[in-house]
Amino acid sequence: MKTKIPGIGELDIEYVAMDFNGTIAVDGKMKEGVRSRIIKLAELYKVYVITSDTQGTASRELAGLPVALEIYDTGNAGEKKLQTVERLGAGRCACVGNGRNDVLMFRAAALRIAVLETEGLYAPLLREADLLARSSEDALDLLLDPKRLISGLRK
Repeated sequence: MKTKIPGIGELDIEYVAMDFNGTIAVDGKMKEGVRSRIIKLAELYKVYVITSDTQGTASRELAGLPVALEIYDTGNAGEKKLQTVERLGAGRCACVGNGRNDVLMFRAAALRIAVLETEGLYAPLLREADLLARSSEDALDLLLDPKRLISGLRK
């Protein structure tokens, strides 16, 4: 989806790569309201959930949703997330995350949305973020409504 950001230029996002635990799930369970937003998001973007799957629930929680799920070992998740974003095309990728292992993909992506949920936010991730959302629902709503992105990003 192309979005003109006044004073910045055009964002041309094709992919959304998001973390699972702490971002769209709390304690391994997808948050209420996230499922319907992911379905809407998949009508606009190719959606990837890229995770270490700390709780081991991502496959079950995402079953039936139009997403590609990639699970990585905890020891190298940050590097694997970066490789995924680069493979998709970092300049056409939006990332949504909250943790330390999201830093590298945030540095590469065209649009970075940090999420502060009940599992916390790795504070240095904020230096890499374009926007901070107070919930996963708010983060996904930013991607569903380009005017919200414009509001937060324009000069």
